Amino acid sequence: MRTVKLQLQISVDGYMAGPNGELDWVTGPWTDDINAYVEKIWDPVDCIVLGRRLAEGFIPAWESGPEGETQEGIDKMNNTPKVVISNSLTESPWNNAVVAGGDVAATINKLNAESGGDIMVCGGGTLTRALIAQGLIDELHLFVNPVALGSGMPVFPDGDGYHRLRLAGSRTFDCGIAVLHLETARA
Repeated sequence: MRTVKLQLQISVDGYMAGPNGELDWVTGPWTDDINAYVEKIWDPVDCIVLGRRLAEGFIPAWESGPEGETQEGIDKMNNTPKVVISNSLTESPWNNAVVAGGDVAATINKLNAESGGDIMVCGGGTLTRALIAQGLIDELHLFVNPVALGSGMPVFPDGDGYHRLRLAGSRTFDCGIAVLHLETARA
């Protein structure tokens, strides 16, 4: 069985975006130590899962070869197959991406049952909360930025009960971000 990972930038008070989807609070530029950590968690990944709204920015941004990224990193992002979770799209407008609609759990379970490396969920908010609520994430890599937003888009679903997690590791980076590596505590 493959490992389903989630990588997110979050605020110290648990938001992945501001009240209007703002991301202007995210710490940058990243330093070599955090880049090395990210490279390590991405190395075994051979499938990226995205929500439609995130995919609309994420995929074209990587296809354009963003400044400050290595060619190896750009190639990894562009060459790794992507699954875009959407009930509004019927086919993918992007290279190396397919659209999956309907039951999110069925899609993730199908991907998880296939042979291959790790699956990285990059977000969006709706998808992230749905996967957490249904217990479909094995590892969370939460990049905690030194900022409190006060309100916004929460990482964890509201009123959904406890989400037991086990701290597998933590680390601070020179740019001021701390990562919490959490694993889902399954009964």
